[in-house]
Amino acid sequence: MNLTPDQIIFWQRGIITINATLVFTWLVMALLVLVSWLITRKLSASTKISPGQNLLEVVIQGIGNQIEEVSQQQPEPYIPFIGTLFIFIAVSNLLSIIPGYQPPTGSLSTTAALAICVFFAIPIYGIRKQGFLNYFKKYYLQPTPFMLPFNIIGRFSNTISLSVRLFGNVMSGTMIVAILLSIAPLFFPIVMQAMGLLTGLIQAYIFAILAMVFIAAATSNQ
Repeated sequence: MNLTPDQIIFWQRGIITINATLVFTWLVMALLVLVSWLITRKLSASTKISPGQNLLEVVIQGIGNQIEEVSQQQPEPYIPFIGTLFIFIAVSNLLSIIPGYQPPTGSLSTTAALAICVFFAIPIYGIRKQGFLNYFKKYYLQPTPFMLPFNIIGRFSNTISLSVRLFGNVMSGTMIVAILLSIAPLFFPIVMQAMGLLTGLIQAYIFAILAMVFIAAATSNQ
């Protein structure tokens, strides 16, 4: 039993390795690009829209409402980034119902990369909204300049906690299903697989919301 998709090697030559994490990450990205192109190539402003456009509008509206509720700001600047995080993680987890598929979010390298994206997005949004000096003063020097080293440590710990939380939950779900398949009747793994899909959606939601919370803290005027 493989704990993470990193352990599944498809091809290796020297230091170059193509594992399941890399393959399935690119497959998910290719799928998202294809689906988004199919949906958006014939967008309509009329009352008669395609099922794909209807689903897209529901997802975008839902993400926008959550961003506005969390940040108390207009959601438009944040929807591309937060929405991409949520959709990528959700699709990566939902595709686990396909036999042979390994969710790339079960790899620490993938979750760390996503968390690093959030790490750099925080100052980008903060500086763009408040300017460099105001951002640095508010985000690193409050409530007192003596807190600077602790605030810096806190920013790095946020990144680590994001990546480890997502990795741990996805990996544990995959392990539980694999164990039940070997020791239990068919019914129980199916139930656990269904619960795993729900957990995958919840983890995508939590990751996106936490990312927005960190960004909102850097962009808030309060």
